[in-house]
Amino acid sequence: MSTVYTIKEAAEKLKVCIWTVRKLIALGELKSVKIGRVYRISEKHLEAFLKAKEVGG
Repeated sequence: MSTVYTIKEAAEKLKVCIWTVRKLIALGELKSVKIGRVYRISEKHLEAFLKAKEVGG
């Protein structure tokens, strides 16, 4: 099983605020799983998001 992050942990990893992560989830840009009232973001989905946002090459 891969590592999963809370919204706060994902925000810290991306160096953005919690609300930015929430917005990315709401827009469907960052995949997550909702368990009860909380969201969890897998390391796989976080890496896929970053790869999709890469600039240059």
